[in-house]
Amino acid sequence: MRKLDDGRWNDHVILNVGGVRHETYKSTLRKIPATRLSRLTEALVNYDPVLNEYFYDRHPGVFAQVLNYYRTGKLHYPTDVCGPLFEEELDFWGLDSNQVEPCCWSTYSRHRDTQATLAILDKLDVEGERLSEEQIARLFGFDEENGKGARLTRWQRSRARVWALFDEPYSSFAAKCVACVSILFICLSVLCFCLKSHRKQSRDDDDDLRSYPLLFYVEHACNAWFTLEITLRCLVSPSLKRFAMSPLNAIDLAATLSFYTEFLTKSSLYLEILSIARVLRLFKLTRHSPGLRILIHTFKASAKELALLVFFLVLGIVLFASLIFYAERLQENPHNDFDSIPQGLWWALVTMTTVGYGDMTPKTFPGMFIGGLCAIAGVLAIALPVPVIVSNFSMFYSHTQARSKLPKQKRRILPAEVPRRSRCLSYRDANDIQFQLVSRSLRSRPPTIGLENVLNLQMPEYFIIGHHNLNP
Repeated sequence: MRKLDDGRWNDHVILNVGGVRHETYKSTLRKIPATRLSRLTEALVNYDPVLNEYFYDRHPGVFAQVLNYYRTGKLHYPTDVCGPLFEEELDFWGLDSNQVEPCCWSTYSRHRDTQATLAILDKLDVEGERLSEEQIARLFGFDEENGKGARLTRWQRSRARVWALFDEPYSSFAAKCVACVSILFICLSVLCFCLKSHRKQSRDDDDDLRSYPLLFYVEHACNAWFTLEITLRCLVSPSLKRFAMSPLNAIDLAATLSFYTEFLTKSSLYLEILSIARVLRLFKLTRHSPGLRILIHTFKASAKELALLVFFLVLGIVLFASLIFYAERLQENPHNDFDSIPQGLWWALVTMTTVGYGDMTPKTFPGMFIGGLCAIAGVLAIALPVPVIVSNFSMFYSHTQARSKLPKQKRRILPAEVPRRSRCLSYRDANDIQFQLVSRSLRSRPPTIGLENVLNLQMPEYFIIGHHNLNP
C-alpha cells in the first residue's frame, strides 16, 4: 500500500495557468500524445522546483476546457471566449481545433464567417478611408525607386495626384468635388437619354437633338466630361491591365463610344440599342456609395441561394406548364388559351412570380386546381431563399457600421520576453536542496508542498532561483 501511494503521488502534477492552479496526473496528460502537456519534464523553464509546479502565462478559462479534454476526451468551446483566442490557445497546447464537439461547433465556427466578412469589407474599402502618401507610393511602385535613392520626376508626382483626384474621392476636398461633379453628369446624362426617347415619339418629323438646344448642349457637355475623365484615368492608372479589366471602366468606355458613333454616323435601331450602355453608367455610383457595394457583394455571397431559387423556379415552370396544357384539354373548352406547352411556360412564370397579368387564365376546374398549386409553389420557392439573402445583407451592413466606430489606430503592444531559468544554481542541485528541506520539515506529507510551507522554510542564501507572481 505504501508503494502504491508513493507511485500515485509521483504521478501527481500541478499546473499553474494564469494564476489558477490545476492538479492532475501525468498519466492523464499522456492520453493525447505529441502535445505540450504530454512532454512535461522538470528540466523545462516553466518548472518551479520550490513550488513543485509548472507555470504558464496563458488564458486560464480556455485551459480548463483543455484539461477537461485530456480527462474526458471531449473538447468543448467556452462561450465567453473569442474564437481566434480559442484557436491560438489550442495551437499553443498542441491541440487541433477541428476536434471541437458537434454541440459547440456552430457557435465556435461563427467567428470564421465573421473573419471572412471582414476580409471582404477590407477589399471593398466601404469605410472610405483616406489613403496615405506611403500607400499611394507603394501602389505606383515609387517606394522601390526611393529605396534606390532616385528622385521622383514631376510627371510621377503629378500622376499620383491626378489618380487620387479621380479614383479616390476621400483623398482630399478637391477629390470630393470631382466626385460630386461626376455624379451630377451621370444623372444628367441618364435624364437626357430618357427625355430623348420621349421627344422622338412625340415628333416623327425630326429625330435630331438639335431641335432641342437644351438637351443637345447638356448631352454634349456630359460626354465631354466623360471623355476627359476616362482619358485621364487611363493615362494615370497604376496598372493598365487592371484598368481595362474593370467592368465599370468597360461600361464607361462603351457608353462614350456609343455617343460618338451615334453622333458621327447615321442613326439606326441597332445603334440606339447599343446606347443603353449610357444607362449602365449608374453603376459607377458604386464608387461613391458604400451601400451599393455592400448590396452587390451580398448577391455574390448569396450566389448559392440565388442559384437554388432559379433552379426551383425553372423546375416549377416546366412542370406546371406541362400540367396546365393537358389539364385544360380534359374538359370541353372552346376558349382554351394554352395551345402549346411553350405558351404555358409564360403563364407558369407569371403565376409563380405572383405577378399575374391575366392575359392567360385556366377555364376548367382541373386547370384552376393546377393554377392554385402553381401559385402556392411559387410563393414557397421565392420565400425560402430570400431570408438568407436578407441575413447576408444585414451581416455585411452591421459589420460595416461596427467597423466605422472603431479607432483608426490601436495602441502598440510590445512582444513579451521569454522567461529564462537562472544559471546561479543548476536544476539538479536545486532539486536535491528542495528534497532535503521537504524531507526534514514535512515527513508526513508527499513531496508536493504548498505556498504557505515554502514561506516558512529557512532557505540557504545560495538558493537563488527565479520566482513567479502567483495568485493561487
